[in-house]
Amino acid sequence: MPLRFGLFGTGPWATATQAPAIAAHPDAELVGVWGRDPAKAAALAGESGVRAYADVDELLADVDAVAVALPPDVQAEIAERAAKAGRHLMLDKPLALTVEGADRVVAAADAAGVASVVFFTARFMDNVTAALRELTATGGWQGSRVAHLSSIFQPGNPYGASPWRRQHGGLWDVGPHALSQVLPVLGPVAEVSAIEGPRGSTNLLLRHESGAVSTVTLSVDAPPAAVLRDITFYGEHGIAEVPRGEGEVRAAFGRAIDVLRAEIAGTKHDVGVHFGRDVVAVLAAAERSRADGRIIKL
Repeated sequence: MPLRFGLFGTGPWATATQAPAIAAHPDAELVGVWGRDPAKAAALAGESGVRAYADVDELLADVDAVAVALPPDVQAEIAERAAKAGRHLMLDKPLALTVEGADRVVAAADAAGVASVVFFTARFMDNVTAALRELTATGGWQGSRVAHLSSIFQPGNPYGASPWRRQHGGLWDVGPHALSQVLPVLGPVAEVSAIEGPRGSTNLLLRHESGAVSTVTLSVDAPPAAVLRDITFYGEHGIAEVPRGEGEVRAAFGRAIDVLRAEIAGTKHDVGVHFGRDVVAVLAAAERSRADGRIIKL
């Protein structure tokens, strides 16, 4: 039977990626849409050929799983509510904007025994997945150098008008993407130090529990000519770069649905709410370090 999804959110990510990806998946069904703006929910539901729901609980009652494309603080509330209702979770990054919010989602998911996936986009692209698997198997890495510089405030970029991205910047927007590829290779973070740079960029120094050290530069307001995505590991075997993700984002979301269905059937993975919570913990520590000018221990 197809996995019946309720979609929560009506913005560009929900419209361009999640709704069409769910509709196109052979083992998924889009049942309905809920949004904070009823007119936008009606429009997206109409485009998708499904019902617009005015009530969260009514949509939860009609589905097996939720797909969420909402600001992180709103997502955390919906995810906790959905998990308590026994619905599986397809969530966006970051999981929440506070560790406390992420912990509530984890606790609800664990208590209900529901499956979960956090959609760190590149982690569902085959070439990135293969590269991370090889790097982890090789081992001996002493650290990483990461630069994830985007420029979303240019004319025509649909994400530049996002209030939460404007408020929280690159640390919370592109930071999860970077960490989702560093942590699987170098392991959990023990200490975080952060300083603010030009144009609201954030620069991190991370000491991993393994002893490895990562430097990470993050921005969503980089000069257009300076847009960069680079993740490089160094160690006993030399230098290795993680390739940029290849393929269409909707296809990656479809693979995320496959991973969720596999977990429901009993196959474990490492991109669920527990990993999402670990990423939030690093981001929250970086936020405190940037504000206080001190090293934060996790």
